[in-house]
Amino acid sequence: MALPVKQQMIYWGIALAMFFVILWALGDVILPFLVGGAIAYFLDPVADWLERKGFTRIWATVLISLVAILVVVVAALIVIPLLVSQLTGLIAAAPELFERLRDFLTTRFPQLMDENSPLRDSLAAISETLQSRGGELVNGLLSSAMSVLNFIVFIVVVPVVSFYLLWDWDRMVARVDDLLPRDHRPVIRRLAKEIDRTLASFVRGQGTVCLILGTFYAVSLMLVGLQFGVVVGFVAGLISFIPYVGALFGGALALGLALFQFWGEWWWILAVAAIFQVGQLVEGNILTPNLVGGSVGLHPVWLIFALSAFGSVFGFVGLLVAVPVAAAIGVLIRFGVEQYKQSLLYRGLDNPGDE
Repeated sequence: MALPVKQQMIYWGIALAMFFVILWALGDVILPFLVGGAIAYFLDPVADWLERKGFTRIWATVLISLVAILVVVVAALIVIPLLVSQLTGLIAAAPELFERLRDFLTTRFPQLMDENSPLRDSLAAISETLQSRGGELVNGLLSSAMSVLNFIVFIVVVPVVSFYLLWDWDRMVARVDDLLPRDHRPVIRRLAKEIDRTLASFVRGQGTVCLILGTFYAVSLMLVGLQFGVVVGFVAGLISFIPYVGALFGGALALGLALFQFWGEWWWILAVAAIFQVGQLVEGNILTPNLVGGSVGLHPVWLIFALSAFGSVFGFVGLLVAVPVAAAIGVLIRFGVEQYKQSLLYRGLDNPGDE
């Protein structure tokens, strides 16, 4: 006989509270394991595909790991140093860029930049802040012994965790399925499949879209000769999982840099604008329909709220779990609405059969 609903709610509430307490208390400790789990989840379809081609699970995992190591080595030797160099240069050049912006506005719009202008004061404050804090931020990130130690632990633990989780993924899913409450197993399985479908569409599909867009933006901006184009393009692609935000942020930043660098050479400025226009057209008409699908049940506003809330409470770890938790909550809310519409509270006593 099933437990009373009230008692079940207590148990599920306790489990949920324990999850958030562990997340808050052990955020930095579990970060490599969360990243490793995310990588294993992302690559599980590749391992399944290799198994269908005749590989055993262990050899499929080994092959994927070798390819991943090769990609990481290439990135570490070529891409990452370039990104770090351009990011450092962009932070160092930011005060000068703001000074040039202030001079440009003073020349073109003197009425906006008089001595008592709020805009002039704001630009001066931003320039001083960037000059004083930008260098400190970069130096702190690069010279902190604890940061270096954490990074070393991270790059050692994540591949190991990813390898073993990818190797054991199907067995872990089977073990979790075996522990599901018997009375609720069909419903939990159905909800878990919906959550997995949402995550697969969003995380795997949108992650691939972000990677393709980031590569396209970075390479294209580098080819037109835009200073800091690689880091701007990479960041624009990275945040493209929020609709329009990546293109708007990256496009605005790239156009701002292009105006300073190519002033008077309008064809280069138009080329930078065209790059982001082409990126949006390709994303909206080719990449997203084929890799993500029509609707994954994650509204942009809900996604932004989840990222903001979990990031502010749990830090970087919160950002990693925000999307899975948001997807799970979305599926549960839709399930709750479905149950509500089948209840007498919604239908009423006089219309028990209405659809």
